[in-house]
Amino acid sequence: MEFEYGVKTWWTSELYLDSQTTANESSLFTGFRIENRFRPLLQEHWINPVLYAEFENINSANKSLLEVVGHDGVEDFLERNDRSEKKREVELKLILGSNFKGWNISENFIAEKNIKNEPWEFGYAIGVSRPLSLSASPNACRLCRENFALGAELYGGLGDRYTFGLHDTSHYLAPTMAFRMPNGPTFMVSPAAGLNSNSHGFLLRFGMSYEVDQFFSRLKRR
Repeated sequence: MEFEYGVKTWWTSELYLDSQTTANESSLFTGFRIENRFRPLLQEHWINPVLYAEFENINSANKSLLEVVGHDGVEDFLERNDRSEKKREVELKLILGSNFKGWNISENFIAEKNIKNEPWEFGYAIGVSRPLSLSASPNACRLCRENFALGAELYGGLGDRYTFGLHDTSHYLAPTMAFRMPNGPTFMVSPAAGLNSNSHGFLLRFGMSYEVDQFFSRLKRR
């Protein structure tokens, strides 16, 4: 579960609560993450940078794949549920976004480090998406083309500070689809295919989000 709040026009803060279920084993709460995004340029430019900083307090039972860094691979997810080991990590990202003729293009460079004596690990993500229609329908409808967006994403690991590169890393290619209901939630789905022997053969990501405008103002009125 992810809770996001726009603190300022240039600053967004988020809280993640993580849990997982492994078939024939158990369901566990695996920790929390605190994330902040900072947009140094408020106006739209050819490239719009976002600076991202996250602190993770999770345990060894966590099997989430929000991103892929270092030498993450299939073997990391084969262990049985065990939350005896605490993991405190920091994650930094440089996110570059561009909009061109209706296309949204994003490139992420990721750096992650366990606070213990572990090396920095690196990863990347590249994505493109576009709504099916750039003009709104004159009639109110939920299944209008402008409410759907299709795209694709490529992401994977780039090793660590000692072994930077593509050797012994995993990579994924995924189509993406989003459907935003007018005045309602947004649904997202992304089936991913692993591109080498270190990757999972298939991943299915899906999510739902709902945006509440002027959240605290509404609470005050009530």
